[in-house]
Amino acid sequence: MRRGIVLGIIVAFGTLSLTVAGYQGQGQQGKPKIKTPGISKLKENLYIITGSMPEYPDEFTGGNTLAWITDKGVVVVDTKNPGWGQMILDKIKTVTNKPVMMVLNSHGHSDHAGSNPEFGPTVEYIVHENIKAMWSQAKCSNVGNCERFQGENAKYLPKKTFKDKMSVLSGKEQIDLFWFGRGHTNGDTWVVFPAARTVHMGDLFRPRVPPFMDVTNGGSGAQFGETLAKGVAAISNVDTVVPGHGTVMTWDDLKLHRDFLQDLTKRVREGIKANKTVDQMVKEYPTPPPAPFQGYMQGIQAEPGRKALQTDMGIIYDELTKK
Repeated sequence: MRRGIVLGIIVAFGTLSLTVAGYQGQGQQGKPKIKTPGISKLKENLYIITGSMPEYPDEFTGGNTLAWITDKGVVVVDTKNPGWGQMILDKIKTVTNKPVMMVLNSHGHSDHAGSNPEFGPTVEYIVHENIKAMWSQAKCSNVGNCERFQGENAKYLPKKTFKDKMSVLSGKEQIDLFWFGRGHTNGDTWVVFPAARTVHMGDLFRPRVPPFMDVTNGGSGAQFGETLAKGVAAISNVDTVVPGHGTVMTWDDLKLHRDFLQDLTKRVREGIKANKTVDQMVKEYPTPPPAPFQGYMQGIQAEPGRKALQTDMGIIYDELTKK
């Protein structure tokens, strides 16, 4: 039963991405279209093209995009939903005349990598090996994005992948790519800009709300908090955190999110020992959340947050009780 709930969320999320692509196309025919995101300077040589929240389909362009300007060209992190590649290129042209030379992805979902092929075959694409494996499938979930790399578009499958860590470029332009384990998916990549003291987290971090755990594409509820803990322990000298969606956060915000996920897993473990059902655990979860997690699931995220809490606790429960 719980697997059905999770599958429903995945299908709905994927359908939303496809709807957005169609909506944008309608806009190009003279009908209202989604507001174009802006570009702003985040750090020296680092710019953000803001994303939006999937809960609001009338403004959903996809996740946050970063543009890192180097001597030889621009590195783009995450390319939003299908159909937004040219917009990203146009925004970058307002801050530099250098070409895009490389595309990196925080993970493989269509709202973060849907426009990859729109950057052309001369761009270098680098992803975690599990992302390429997901994209190489003949069939995958709607958010799995493999349809973007089939047929003639197979040429856009990345030729370079990494397993645990990879560094690209050098000196002040260096970018470090890390994989610390499963969470949102099985390919979640920490994209670190050491000189800018900034990391792009993708959907390992959506501020103030329980995360989407895409178990169909390798995500894990039971391992999510531990994955965040490993990354926080291994990475240093970072003060700015770019989440998959939402406003730019701090390193302390990320550590709080780590604590939130670890606390959630602990509560489920304790509930299992006490022979409680998931419904009982969710009902007993405080409203508002316990300190120091006040601010989670409040305001506009209150209702979707409680629904996500139910789903996440169910996923963790199923993983911990799996025979």
